[in-house]
Amino acid sequence: MNVIKNIQQEEWPTLTKRPVFENATLTETVSTILKNVKAQKDQALKKYAIQFDNVVLDQFLVSLEEIDQAVAVVSKELKTAIQQAKSNIEKFHTSQQTNEKIIETTPGVKCWRKNVAIEKIGLYIPGGTAPLFSTVLMLGIPAKIAGCQEMVMCTPCNSAGKINPAILYTAQLVGIKKIFKVGGAQAIAAMAYGTESIPQVYKIFGPGNQYVTKAKELLQQNGIAIDMPAGPSELLVIADKTGVPEFIAADLLSQAEHGADSQVVLVSNDEQILKKTIAALHTQVENLPRKDIAKKALQHSKAILLSTMEACLEFSNCYAPEHLIIASEKAVDYADLVVNAGSVFLGNYSCESAGDYASGTNHTLPTNGYAKNYSGVSLDSFVKKITFQQLSPQGISNIGKTIETMAAAEQLWAHKNAVTIRLKTINNV
Repeated sequence: MNVIKNIQQEEWPTLTKRPVFENATLTETVSTILKNVKAQKDQALKKYAIQFDNVVLDQFLVSLEEIDQAVAVVSKELKTAIQQAKSNIEKFHTSQQTNEKIIETTPGVKCWRKNVAIEKIGLYIPGGTAPLFSTVLMLGIPAKIAGCQEMVMCTPCNSAGKINPAILYTAQLVGIKKIFKVGGAQAIAAMAYGTESIPQVYKIFGPGNQYVTKAKELLQQNGIAIDMPAGPSELLVIADKTGVPEFIAADLLSQAEHGADSQVVLVSNDEQILKKTIAALHTQVENLPRKDIAKKALQHSKAILLSTMEACLEFSNCYAPEHLIIASEKAVDYADLVVNAGSVFLGNYSCESAGDYASGTNHTLPTNGYAKNYSGVSLDSFVKKITFQQLSPQGISNIGKTIETMAAAEQLWAHKNAVTIRLKTINNV
């Protein structure tokens, strides 16, 4: 972990850069995958299954028998944990439902909105080095609450053609029935364009590596809706002298183990916290089964010493982290200073893992600085908001002159006439 001290504010933008693959190569590779899946459909998916997953697949749809087998092998302990997490996530996302009011903006002019679920959605569940069954909860639960009619889920299988049982158990628990053994950029392409096996959807959700993120980005440029640019995981921890180095180190490693392209950042106004946390990192990482991955992530991660906690918060807002932990006994006092972050964890006992699994908030969050202009997934992500207006004769009479004047000023005479003809009828002219 690189230690950086006494930096000037004008240097901050350089420190906020994320590790990335060479962009031209990445774009070219993903563009080719998208093009091939669009043209060749299932044939392309079978080719990529051999190329990327080392598996020959006759069909992509997961059978009911496979789901039953998965349910049978998942331990009772894990099922109980998933069910508790499901309950908390349901409570939090159900609370986001709103009852839209009818607003009379002018006597006789009524306006309101209606929330309508997106009919067909695609859910991407990472399953490569880590089977993220928790993401099934984070996407499937709000989709169900919103009332989405069709959920299509894609997740990679192993070389034996099997999907992790916990992923299948969780999918059936939340009511997802169309599950396909496809991963990577090719899965995103399949849901965007549709194939002989996989239905086309209207919006695609889910995190992934840089190939998945690039696929979503390229498809969005062509008018296909996505949740957000959710790429490699990242965490920024702000700590003062009341932070607990062992806790902070554990949190940093919890994100570093996601992938070699993940990034973790520690910012503090206390040099001893930096030193003690880095020492704890070196100790804890050696005990991790995924230590090689975590160590690679730590190579491009940073520990930054700033003068004040206010400066630390200001740097964090510049970085705009996916996850932000404020490791301080006064964390709540600093909460109002947070402007850019995907999800925030306040205090020494609010570990980021809680949000990943079971506190109730959603863990599908904007990365790579997109927290400056994107929100994490919520119930709103799965609905469209349609506005309605109803004008009575009194209503059009009350605002008719305003509309006519504005339309004439924009030289849109048909717009003006649409009002004028009604006013003449009302006034028997």
